[in-house]
Amino acid sequence: MISDPPVIALAPDVVLRPVSAADAVALARAYRNSREHLRPWEPVRPDGFFTTEGQAARLAELLELRRAGRAMPWVLADGHGEILGIVNLSNIVRASFRSTNLGYWIAAGHTGRGLATAAVTAACRDADERLGLHRIEAGTVLANAASQRVLAKCGFELIGTAKGYLHIDGEWRDHFLFQKILNDSPPA
Repeated sequence: MISDPPVIALAPDVVLRPVSAADAVALARAYRNSREHLRPWEPVRPDGFFTTEGQAARLAELLELRRAGRAMPWVLADGHGEILGIVNLSNIVRASFRSTNLGYWIAAGHTGRGLATAAVTAACRDADERLGLHRIEAGTVLANAASQRVLAKCGFELIGTAKGYLHIDGEWRDHFLFQKILNDSPPA
């Protein structure tokens, strides 16, 4: 049985913690405040996505995926309950693959503090030690140099370029794909 997800201190005033249904208001506010900042790196979102109701529905789906062992969603939160970013392990596959996809963002006004690097490092450690995964894959839009630096600092290696990989900011965008091998343990 997999243990409960940890709460991890990333900075004196910031923790990485599992999302909860109670995060809908703060998450909607974070997305609204960072909408333009995130636009070049995210899919086009309907207006309802940026509402408390939209985030409540999304959180319900994420929490169900977490219960099923198919995702591990976290938020970066400050001491006032404000959400400063997210980290999500999605598409968790077990058996002989033991792999997942990593996604993350840091809110406008909070970049450049090392939060993304600290959060990705913590998520990788959790994927290895608690979730027992072997590999993490991440993709970035070609122009997202900041995210590519985070992945390099966290030990990810470039594995190639995927043409038309995701529909981001209104177009099918090419992505650099990265991976991190966490361990060489055989599947349990």
